[in-house]
Amino acid sequence: MDFLEIISKDAKLTVWHLALMYALAQLAYLQNESKIIHVSRSRLMKLSHINTLPTYHKYFKELQELGYIKYTPSYHPGYRSTVELLNL
Repeated sequence: MDFLEIISKDAKLTVWHLALMYALAQLAYLQNESKIIHVSRSRLMKLSHINTLPTYHKYFKELQELGYIKYTPSYHPGYRSTVELLNL
């Protein structure tokens, strides 16, 4: 619940940012994690109801720039990329 309170107070966040953050929170819950989450772009797009790659990339990048997440890509097909939730 602290997570929702923190992001709801930031006037810079749009509905697309919130959708991505909600998707990350949902994955964290499903993975029983609180800090580092294993992600895939297709799964995040599906959970956040974002249908276009440019929209996804724009708002995902902005979340990184705003300091909410740290993205670590995995270039190995057998390992997922990770997202670390920061300042939450």
